[in-house]
Amino acid sequence: MYFRKATDILREKAMGSKTYNGASFRNLMNSNYFPLANMKKSVAKLKASDDIDLPTLEYGQYHLILTPASSWPQGSAKYWHKEKGRARVDLSTQPNTVPLSKDEPGVIPLTRCDLLDACVRKCFNSEPPIPMKTNIITHAPSDAYAHRHEIRLEWDYKKGSDKPTLLNLTMVCPHRS
Repeated sequence: MYFRKATDILREKAMGSKTYNGASFRNLMNSNYFPLANMKKSVAKLKASDDIDLPTLEYGQYHLILTPASSWPQGSAKYWHKEKGRARVDLSTQPNTVPLSKDEPGVIPLTRCDLLDACVRKCFNSEPPIPMKTNIITHAPSDAYAHRHEIRLEWDYKKGSDKPTLLNLTMVCPHRS
């Protein structure tokens, strides 16, 4: 019994640092958000779901609705809620000073988690929706904050416009030895 529990803990730790930052996971998730036609299909699927409310959507709530657990690489869906929860807890402790976007410079969410949620809500609730490209990487052991999650959010804009056309979302996971 104890051996099985230890094995499960090690497998769970490995999921956070290997499966989610691999190309198969990234490509699977990005196929829901990019290009615009795929993002429109995802918005329609979420609007049709009783399991989510787009105006109050938070990062991580939509992943298992858009991609069934059976399609996730290496059984990684099993650990998604724990990994997502850890990221949200870490990001909730990090103050934010960055505005939501150029077209909403007065909107400055209080924490990095709030900023992440506001960015994905903006993508899914805009008309037309704003595509996203996501990436998950892991801190290097020597990074100053290698022990916690970090979020990097960068908007692309059309030349001369303050309206975003793409969100580049990078989740940086803690280094785990």
